[in-house]
Amino acid sequence: MENKRILIVDDNNLNRKVFENIICHNFPFSSAENGQEAIDKIKSEIFDLILMDIQMPIMDGITALKIIKSEGLTNAPVIAISAYSDQTDRDYFLSAGFDDFIDKPVKPKDLLESISNHLHRNHLGSGHSQQNEDQCILDQKVYSQLKKYNSDEDIKTVYQDFYEEAKTLLDEIGLLIDQKIYADIDEKLHILKGNSGTLGARILFKHASIFEQKIKTSNYNDIVEDYLTLQDQLQVFKSHLQELNNLS
Repeated sequence: MENKRILIVDDNNLNRKVFENIICHNFPFSSAENGQEAIDKIKSEIFDLILMDIQMPIMDGITALKIIKSEGLTNAPVIAISAYSDQTDRDYFLSAGFDDFIDKPVKPKDLLESISNHLHRNHLGSGHSQQNEDQCILDQKVYSQLKKYNSDEDIKTVYQDFYEEAKTLLDEIGLLIDQKIYADIDEKLHILKGNSGTLGARILFKHASIFEQKIKTSNYNDIVEDYLTLQDQLQVFKSHLQELNNLS
């Protein structure tokens, strides 16, 4: 479980410091002060586990969790952290979709045990089934929703058009990289990210989001690698569609 990265979400500076001090010797981490900031980080970075406070300004933990689940932003376990300790509250948080609950004040031993258990469980499940792998490539909820209102032929056309536009955008990004005009890549990644999210291309959406964030912060260190990753993932997506819809 080396290099497993954790996101700490809590509006209280002291609480964040406590969590950071507890986990810093075992795991790399990042911190957010509210649910909205957490969502922004999850869209641009990869985390293996999230510690989520419940009561926060701007966006509370439950609302943030709903967005994470509905948009399929990450499969990382999300652990609720709250001063609530009543069994009814605990059951509510678990029924709301949290993977675990830890009450405040947090006991270091309990926190580390919970983190390790969930990371270990995720690690064992990382050789997940083909069905889960396919779900990451194409969000079946999005695909099924489209099928309710469109013919199979229309859906094939929509996804074929998406593939062609994505390929064109990546070709243009490749030229910009060759010319070292890195700042102009942002706009094209934004289009690719938006289209991927709309059509449920989850892995493409994730990598486009990460790449876009790097460009926005002028982080060009791995630009060729990021570009090649997107190219590879686009072909994976096309192959998945060919199996699903017999696209040519």
